[in-house]
Amino acid sequence: MLDLSFVRANLELVKAKLRARGADPDALLGDFLALDKSRREAITQAEQLKARRNELSQEVGALKKAGKHDESAAVMEETRALKDKLDELDRAAASLDDELRLALARVPNLTRDEVPVGTSEADNKTVKTWGEIPRFDFAPKPHWELGEALGILDLERAAKLSGARFAVYMGAGARLERALISFMLDLHTRKHGYTEVLPPFMVNSKSLFGTGQLPKFADDLFRSSDADAEGAARGEYKDSDHWLIPTAEVPVTNLYRDEILDEARLPISLTAYTPCFRAEAGAAGKDTRGIIRQHQFQKVELVKFTRPEESDAQHEQLTRDAEEILEALELPYRRVLLSTGDTGFSSAKTYDLEVWLPGQNLYREISSCSNFDAFQARRANIRYRPSGPKAKPEFVHTLNGSGLAVGRTWLAILENYQQADGSVLIPEILHPYMGGLDRIVREP
Repeated sequence: MLDLSFVRANLELVKAKLRARGADPDALLGDFLALDKSRREAITQAEQLKARRNELSQEVGALKKAGKHDESAAVMEETRALKDKLDELDRAAASLDDELRLALARVPNLTRDEVPVGTSEADNKTVKTWGEIPRFDFAPKPHWELGEALGILDLERAAKLSGARFAVYMGAGARLERALISFMLDLHTRKHGYTEVLPPFMVNSKSLFGTGQLPKFADDLFRSSDADAEGAARGEYKDSDHWLIPTAEVPVTNLYRDEILDEARLPISLTAYTPCFRAEAGAAGKDTRGIIRQHQFQKVELVKFTRPEESDAQHEQLTRDAEEILEALELPYRRVLLSTGDTGFSSAKTYDLEVWLPGQNLYREISSCSNFDAFQARRANIRYRPSGPKAKPEFVHTLNGSGLAVGRTWLAILENYQQADGSVLIPEILHPYMGGLDRIVREP
C-alpha cells in the first residue's frame, strides 16, 4: 500500500497518478481524507488531554503534600473524568486508524513516470520483438484441435470431472507439461541463480493482503469453508483461514512477512513451481476454447527482494530470465510495456511477454514481470536493515514474474511446432526431459 504521509504530502500527484490509471481519485480518496482528518483530530485532542492529566497529577501531589485533601479529591475526580474521555478518544482513534488503513488498502500503486498513459491494452508499448514467426504451407490449427486430434488434451472429460475451464493432459501431453516444469526450474536455478522453493498451495488472508489480492480481488479467488470473505472485505485477516493460491507470488513473497532482512542477503531470488487457482470471475465469455484461461493451471514463478536502488536493474534481469525460457524453446515473442490502464493493482511497472500463436494468428501473454516498489513490502511489513550502526530498517522492493506460465508454453509449442501430418515436434532442448522423444504423434 502507499505510505500515509506520502499521500498526505503529495495529494495532487497521487490524484494525477490515479487518474492516469483510469481510477476516480475522489471515490478512492474522499473517505480517506475525511478519515485522516478525523483521526488526527482525535489524536491531537488525546495529546492535549494527556498533557492536562499530567498537570492535574502534579497538582494533586502538591495539594496532598500541603495537606489540602479536600481540594486534592476534587482534582482527582477531574482526573478520572479525563481518563474516561481519553479512553473514548483512544478507542475512536484506533477505530479511525483501522478504517483509514482499509481505505488505503483499496488504493492501487502509483505507476512509474516511464509507464505510457493509456486506458487499456491498446495503449501498451512494444519495446522488443524476438524470433521469426513460423511460415506454414498449410493452415495452422489452434492447440485445442491439435491436442484433441493427438489424444493428449481432453477437455470433455475434464468438464465431466470438474466443469468448464479445466483440462486433462494425457500421455505425451502430460509428459510435456512435466518436462516444461523441470526445464524451467533447472534453467532458473542452475543458470540464473534462483533458489527453488516448494511452498504451500493454500494460504491465509494475511498472505493475500500482503501481495494485494485482498480485499479488492476476493471474488477472483477460490477459498475453503473456513475462509471469511466478508471479514476479509472489512480488513479482518486471520491466520487460521485458507484460500487456494492464484499464483506462487503469494506464498513466496510472504515468506518474509513481518521480518527484517540483513542487507547482505539482498537481492534474494526465489523460484517456485505451483498449481494456480483462479475463479476468473470477471472473465465470463472470454477464451472459452482451449486452455488459455483456466480455473487451475501450472506456473513457475520468479520472485525477488531487493534494495530500492537495485530494483530497476533487477526488474530488467528478472524479465530477461523469463525471456531466456522462450528463446531456449525457440518460441517467437515480444516484450510489451503495459500502459497505466493495463497495469495491475499492486504494480508500479510491468512488462508482459507475449508469445506468438500461429493457430490463432495473434500474440498472447505468457508472463507478466512486475516491479512493485515498496507497495507489497509495506502491506506485508518486509524490511531490511541497511549497513551502519544507526541505520533504521527500510522497506524492501519486491518483484515477480512468470517464468513461465506452463500451460500457455505447452500450447505455444503445439501451435508453433505443428506439422502438416498433424504431429508436433518437440523443441530440441526438451528432448532429455521427454526421454528422448522428439515428436508427438497420435498413439494407436
